[in-house]
Amino acid sequence: MIELLYLAAAVMFITGLKRLGHPRTARSGNTIASLGMLVAVVVTLVDTKIVTWGTVIAGLVVGGSIGAGVARRVQMTSMPELVAAFNGSGGAASALVALAEMIRIGPDTVAVEAGIATALSVAIGTVTLSGSLVAYGKLAGLLPGRPMGFDGTNALNGAITVAAVAVAGWAIASGSIAAWWLLAGITLVLGVLAVLPIGGADMPVVISLLNSFSGMAAAATGFVIANSALIIGGALVGAAGLILTFQMSEAMNRSLGNVLFSKFGGVAAGPAGDADAVNRATTEDVAITLAYANSVIVVPGYGMAVAQAQYALRDVADALEARGVKVTYAIHPVAGRMPGHMNVLLAEADIPYDQLLDLEQSNPRFHQTDVVIVVGANDVVNPSARDDASSPIYGMPILDVDRSKTVVVIKRSLSPGFAGIDNPLFYLDNTLMLFADAKEALESLTRSVVDA
Repeated sequence: MIELLYLAAAVMFITGLKRLGHPRTARSGNTIASLGMLVAVVVTLVDTKIVTWGTVIAGLVVGGSIGAGVARRVQMTSMPELVAAFNGSGGAASALVALAEMIRIGPDTVAVEAGIATALSVAIGTVTLSGSLVAYGKLAGLLPGRPMGFDGTNALNGAITVAAVAVAGWAIASGSIAAWWLLAGITLVLGVLAVLPIGGADMPVVISLLNSFSGMAAAATGFVIANSALIIGGALVGAAGLILTFQMSEAMNRSLGNVLFSKFGGVAAGPAGDADAVNRATTEDVAITLAYANSVIVVPGYGMAVAQAQYALRDVADALEARGVKVTYAIHPVAGRMPGHMNVLLAEADIPYDQLLDLEQSNPRFHQTDVVIVVGANDVVNPSARDDASSPIYGMPILDVDRSKTVVVIKRSLSPGFAGIDNPLFYLDNTLMLFADAKEALESLTRSVVDA
């Protein structure tokens, strides 16, 4: 029965992960995977007779209440920080379980295979913990978003990695508990030093990688305690996180090594452009332009998320559709602070899934589009990535919004995006700049469209 329940949990993990691949099924996928984890946890506790049923129920009530409370209170703009915290917690749990197993069986009975799995679990788990805490701090503004380090940071991290391997060998050979704890301490430091030099703009990639690490640590711990559900679940998380990491790097036209070691992606530090060189517009100007359009594509960005403007955006779309305008949404793979961020925000506002287009679907449509509304996006619509070989973001796939008939950019100012460079889009003849808070501008725009 135990093995059958583990198999059922594994099937739920795989089914849930599969359903997470589309916005329409993602919510049910999350629920199915969560139920699989519930089954796996309860079965493990009962099988190992570690705790009584009363303790199991109490743990579920307390832990479930805390988790539900946090999930309901967190803002969508803070979701990446929450994911970072989850990753760190998962890494810590894996490392502690593996260490506890070493303490339980004693130093004289540790097999080499179990020792290697424990070393991997402890090292990867603690790197995930400390690295995730640094990522959380950068995203939450508790730490500077700029790359923090010195010229010899990579060399120092390499030396620490060699030291960690040496200590792991000592721990495996001797079974010394002190060696295991020393390994945990060294890799905790390594996690901090590895993430500090990475800029805040690259934190979504780092979080995805650390998510993969948390899965790898869990799978290694599964080998330590011979738990098949943990091995399967950890392997799924590790593989999915790694695939997503490479996809995000590809979407920015950068290698994973460049993200981790180049000290790129700090908080925008470049100067703002000349506000007198742009075509300023009022909401009334934009409303008239939209009223005579047949097709409109909306490009949401992190600025929309910060302003919590998704509902106001839906109201604008409803007003346009009432006039017979076709409205769709172009979603860049790295828009927002994590993959799927914009999709979830728009789904929260009940915007139909079939109106959400990815980059490959959107770009062929822009030259046939009357108006594109860019709400709080910057680098992902910067033509320099396509046209300027000297640009630091050259080669990054972008949404070709400049090829539409008219572009309306809703933005507070001309300040650069995370890449720290100016955006030529703002100065084109077919671009109208509406300087305002996204939510306020969209609410005003809805009234103007209705009255136009």
